[in-house]
Amino acid sequence: MNYCDKIHYNIYTTALSTFGDMVDALLAQLPQDEQILRLAFFGMPNDNEQYVSRRIILREKIRKFYGNHEPVLSYVSQPPLNAGLILEVHSYKADENDHITFRHHGGFPYVVLENADGRFLFAGGFHGDVINFGIQQQSSEVFHMMGEVMRREGFPVNSIIRQWNYIEQITRFDGPDQHYQMFNNARADFYGKTDWSNGYPAATGIGANLGGILVDLDAAVFARPGCYATPIDNKLQIAAHAYSDQVLEAAQQKKATPKFERAKSMTFDGRRIVYISGTAAIRGEESLIGVGLDRQLHITMENIDQLIGAAKLKMLRVYLKEKSFYEEARQLLEGYNLNIPISYMWADVCRDELLIEIEGIAIE
Repeated sequence: MNYCDKIHYNIYTTALSTFGDMVDALLAQLPQDEQILRLAFFGMPNDNEQYVSRRIILREKIRKFYGNHEPVLSYVSQPPLNAGLILEVHSYKADENDHITFRHHGGFPYVVLENADGRFLFAGGFHGDVINFGIQQQSSEVFHMMGEVMRREGFPVNSIIRQWNYIEQITRFDGPDQHYQMFNNARADFYGKTDWSNGYPAATGIGANLGGILVDLDAAVFARPGCYATPIDNKLQIAAHAYSDQVLEAAQQKKATPKFERAKSMTFDGRRIVYISGTAAIRGEESLIGVGLDRQLHITMENIDQLIGAAKLKMLRVYLKEKSFYEEARQLLEGYNLNIPISYMWADVCRDELLIEIEGIAIE
């Protein structure tokens, strides 16, 4: 069976209740006949102390639930708009040719999948000390931990296919230094140690109301010619890694560009899975300002259409700058008749003027 048929992405939701009850309700919905690779919870703690304590609760529940088959675990502080707690699940329908290993390093669980197509790493939940350290130091810590896991498992840094970057108060400044730019500088330093001749990863850099810096990633090293990764440009947009200084803020007097592609695909014998980066109403490198949510969503979906070609959307995450946008955004997306899982979160986008950002996964 083709990898594109074996990898699955789903979204589960539950009504508002106590945190422990919501977690239990979500775990009860999970498929029993697939290997769970990644669990990403999206919720709304009251402060960073509660965020840390809830992350501990989650970890204990997942360890008890999965034992020695503990998947990647992330807790993202983004208030859900269509549930009390949202769980995004990445799972895999393994056959006799697949070898899946569940491992830990530095307290972080990760998963390695090996088959005739190659080796695949699912890792994440990487975070620093959110209570005691600022964004700059947390960013450095996170990339250090990522590097350790990748070196340990023999994945070069340029094998990252998809990266999710959650940044507390993303557009906020600590003195003259913007949070997002601090993160971008740290990412550029980490990425600068390798060659990116086949394009950067697909990525999302999105705000979180709490939680410091949190990063998830998927990486792949392919074993045969029919399996490979391809960076995807959008002819309507300038690549983010080629932005001019005019659209960047500064941190430590540096303006490293965001190092990601608009999308990246993995091909398996002619079939493709397309990872759509966080996408917004940007043409060239300029935001569409003053056009309202309807127009920004329409332009965002046009940008996504440019990226996926003949592939079909399988899942979307929608990030909205204001809670009040939820009902309008939901109705607008219903008009596309997608019939796929969609999660809605309240989150700051990387530019103040952007009202919505959407990421997703498509398969051809």
